[in-house]
Amino acid sequence: MTLDQARAELKSRQARMSAYAHATALIYYDGVTAAPKGTAENRAQTLAVLSEESYRLSTDEKFIETLEFLDENSSELSEAERRQVYLLLKDIRAMRKIPMEEFVAYQRLLAEADAVWHEAKEKSDFPLFEPLLRQIFDTNVRFAGYIAPEKKPYDYWLGEYEDGLTMEKCDGFFAAVRARLVPLIEKASAAKPVDESVINGCFPTAKQEELSTWLMKTIGLDLDHVGITTTEHPFTTSFGSHFDERITTHYHEEDFSMSMFSVIHEGGHALYDTGSADELAYTVLDGGVSMGVHESQSRFYENILGRSRGFCELAFPKLVELFPQLSKYTAEDFYRAVNRVRPSLIRTEADEVTYCLHVMIRYEIEKRVMAGELAVHDLPGEWNRLYKEYLGVDVPDDRQGVLQDSHWSGGMIGYFPSYALGSAYGAQFLAKMRESVDVDGCLRRGDFAPINAWNRENIWRHGCLYAPDKLLERVFGAPFDPKYYLDYLESKVKDVYGV
Repeated sequence: MTLDQARAELKSRQARMSAYAHATALIYYDGVTAAPKGTAENRAQTLAVLSEESYRLSTDEKFIETLEFLDENSSELSEAERRQVYLLLKDIRAMRKIPMEEFVAYQRLLAEADAVWHEAKEKSDFPLFEPLLRQIFDTNVRFAGYIAPEKKPYDYWLGEYEDGLTMEKCDGFFAAVRARLVPLIEKASAAKPVDESVINGCFPTAKQEELSTWLMKTIGLDLDHVGITTTEHPFTTSFGSHFDERITTHYHEEDFSMSMFSVIHEGGHALYDTGSADELAYTVLDGGVSMGVHESQSRFYENILGRSRGFCELAFPKLVELFPQLSKYTAEDFYRAVNRVRPSLIRTEADEVTYCLHVMIRYEIEKRVMAGELAVHDLPGEWNRLYKEYLGVDVPDDRQGVLQDSHWSGGMIGYFPSYALGSAYGAQFLAKMRESVDVDGCLRRGDFAPINAWNRENIWRHGCLYAPDKLLERVFGAPFDPKYYLDYLESKVKDVYGV
């Protein structure tokens, strides 16, 4: 085998793997958006076949020999090629430790679990979902044991979503965050409540759809490559490459702000993915490098930009145009309403200040289940207890409690800490961006081009070329420090509540 032949095989194999990922994503997307309720078994069958073929494609001996040859000749490769080989070998070595029949069975389980979760949430019936969730947790523990027996299972999965992340690092991060958040929440709770009536009323879905289109265009999404539809739990997905991105939302006619900020959040994910350099397309380097960095972009656009006074002033005339009943309010009323601090039940609707407590609850639950210290059967009771302890709210039912998130039905155990880390990364990105970009001026003018250009140059275009910690070092020029995030939140609370 020559070096040129090996390089050609590297490119060709990744293109084929991308095609299978494209097909799988399309089937999943259809299942959670438009597919009839009774079609889950059909999708599970197709996904089982595709996953088996994907397994064979990525783990056959010929391809491994090619990768090992390239690894031995890494000095002759470009930086991007070396990174591709590293990531592919890492994934293949992990995949080969999982028996193929178990891998395929797990894909079938996830397809079934997603459909059952939707039904269980609709009925507020945790026992309906419990057997599948138990299998998902058990499988994740077993797979971690196959791949990295030297690690605790939860440490392995945390590192899969955020390379290098461990329970020890999470514990330290959350301890620092909680120490300053709890008194901050107490201050805001003791202050005069914010009037939220501006976001409450009757807001027709058709008008909210118009708002979604305006928001997507305003933040700089290319609608020729990014589509939107509705689903129970909003998400973003790529179809094989950064050239085809889909976001989803969920409209609530009684409160337009829930979908509004969902669209901006998912739009931040889509901006990151579609911002990958074109030469990375159809390779393992295409798209975001980790879920923490990915969530830094979605939370950055949703909260740091979207809930800023400048953006609220920009958006309010459009809101009045779509919803004339808002004419009796001001942009300042809107700004204060969407930045109120109030402990609540639903994570995706939580304010910036209490949001991390929602994530901490999920982190503590996952950590204990993965360690065998908490049974899946006991999740609803423990969930409700922690919500009372951390947020002071009573959970009325499973729909608004343990069944609210779709992540566990998709096997995404270890994902949740990324939301909190991403929020903190975003605040430090803002501090760095402000050294060269007039962020507040851009928001008031509705000119996202300089903001997006900074993100594209420093974050998006690199895709997965650099490991998360290396990327953060390049951008920050200093270690990651949650102080930026906590300072930002304290400043926001002082601005809104005067405390």
